[in-house]
Amino acid sequence: MATGTNIRTYYDGRWHDGDLAVIRAADHGAWLGTTVFDGARFVDGLAPDLDKHCARVNASARALMITPTVDPDQMQAIIHEGLAAYPASAAIYIRPMYWALDGGDLGIVPKEGSTGFAISLEEIPMVPQGFSTTLCRTRFRRPVLEDAVVNAKAGCLYPNNARMLKEARDRGFGNALVADALGNVAETATANVFAVKDGEVFTPIPNGTFLAGITRARHIENLRAAGIALHETVMTFDDFHAADEVFLSGNLMKVTPVSTFEDTQYKPGPMTEKVRQMYWDWAQTTR
Repeated sequence: MATGTNIRTYYDGRWHDGDLAVIRAADHGAWLGTTVFDGARFVDGLAPDLDKHCARVNASARALMITPTVDPDQMQAIIHEGLAAYPASAAIYIRPMYWALDGGDLGIVPKEGSTGFAISLEEIPMVPQGFSTTLCRTRFRRPVLEDAVVNAKAGCLYPNNARMLKEARDRGFGNALVADALGNVAETATANVFAVKDGEVFTPIPNGTFLAGITRARHIENLRAAGIALHETVMTFDDFHAADEVFLSGNLMKVTPVSTFEDTQYKPGPMTEKVRQMYWDWAQTTR
C-alpha cells in the first residue's frame, strides 16, 4: 500500500503514471529481502542534497552485494525528469531503489550484474508548523555490522524498526528512542536524534549501529558554520531526560520537535526552530 498520493514510477527506462508493479515473485529481492532504497525530498521547487541520496543508494546496493546500474548523475537527471510533471509547490518523496533479480551461489548470494531498478515519486506533505512527536524506550535494539547490514539503507532492516515503532504506538507514544548493543542511545525507530542542553547541541556519535543520515550531516554542518557548539558523543537515556530540547532529524520531515520522552516534558525550543530555519535557508542557496 502506498504512503502518499499522485505517484509516478520510473521503471524499464521510462516514467509511468501510478504505482507500477515492478518486482516478480521469483526475484531475489522478493523472497530473500535484497532490497535497498534511499529517500530524498522535493519541496518548493528544491531537492536538497539529491546528489548525496543518489550516491548513497548505490553504496547501499554494494553493501548488499547488489550491482548498482545507474550512475548518480544519471539518476539525478531521471528524477528531475519525473519531477517535471508536478507543480513546484508540491512536496514529493523521492525514492530510488535497487533489488537483486537472481541468486548465484545456492541461490542465496545475489548474482553479479542482475539488478532491478526503479524510482518512486509520491506526494507526501511536510508536517505543519507546530507539529511535534513523543518518545519512549523500547526493548528492541539496533544491531551491529556483524549481525546485519547496518551500513546500508536496506529494506531488511525495517522489520526491526517496525517492532520498535509498534511497541511505542501501543504505549501511546509517537516514536521510540533506541539503544545500541551497549545500551547507549543510537537514534529513534525512524530518524536520527539531537538533544540541546544549555545552548549546545549533542547527538549520538556514529558507532556502526545506525545510519548517520544525510540530513543529520547537513544540520551538523549548519550548526558549526553558525558557531553553535555541536558534540557527536556517547549519549545515555539520562542525557535525554536532562535535555532542554530534543528534536529528530530525517529526510522525510527534516526537523521534528519532541515534546515528551517518557515522563520528561520539553517546551518548544528556540534551538530546534533555529536548526529548521538554518536548513531551509541553506536549501534556498541550492536553487
